[in-house]
Amino acid sequence: ASAIIANGQVIRTSQQKAISDVDWSGCDVVIEATGKHRKSEFLNQYLAQGVKRVVVSAPVKEDGIANIVVGVNDHIFDPEKHQIVTAASCTTNCIAPIVKVIHEQLGIEHSSFTTIHDLTNTQTILDAPHKDLRRARACGMSLIPTTTGSAKAIIEIFPELKGKIDGHAVRVPLANASLTDIIFDVKRDTTAEEVNDLLKEASQNELKGILGFEERPLVSIDYKGDQRSTIVDALSTMVVGKRMVKIYAWYDNEMGYATRTAELVRKVGLA
Repeated sequence: ASAIIANGQVIRTSQQKAISDVDWSGCDVVIEATGKHRKSEFLNQYLAQGVKRVVVSAPVKEDGIANIVVGVNDHIFDPEKHQIVTAASCTTNCIAPIVKVIHEQLGIEHSSFTTIHDLTNTQTILDAPHKDLRRARACGMSLIPTTTGSAKAIIEIFPELKGKIDGHAVRVPLANASLTDIIFDVKRDTTAEEVNDLLKEASQNELKGILGFEERPLVSIDYKGDQRSTIVDALSTMVVGKRMVKIYAWYDNEMGYATRTAELVRKVGLA
């Protein structure tokens, strides 16, 4: 049988087209990271094979499936109800901790965001056919405006903000480490100093290890390998007219998300 050996641990591997063709004996939790199976009709096939829990590495909008951002709403996980959960998305994990702080401390009237996101395999290396004509363009040659699933996924985390928050993406020709530009129209007067104080306090307490706060003038490569979900660029925080708040948040969209996914697997696996 094929296997991967990592740090001395032997991990069995197989390559099959159908879920039912894989030997799932001894498997408690599946991380569904193919990007292909995002509907319950497919995900339930794992449960039918004897798997106890499924963690999906993408948002799923279906009743009975919990979209979870670790550190923000993982308290909603109910082992009696949730055999299938998702770890939302990398950008949702970046935005949600900041939305949580601003929502609880200042109140949110409206919000918009742009994730300045490195390229992914949903784009093309050279100009080629694609249903999104902008993603059809060579990914290494342009800044590419496009959609982001986090615009809908963030509503799954904060349903009370439906109709009040939206966003899109700009794909950039970098391999790793992204930046989200978030704007809030808040419910009370504030200052950049207060906003930073609120975020810094959260980063040292309830969101420690999830939310970072950085006062040094760093750039994207400095966040490569960072395991936190999101890191506030304190030098860039702005407040315009007392109630418009602008925040930059860095994230390693691979390492940060993979770390949260592993934590979620541990949580549901032990339940």
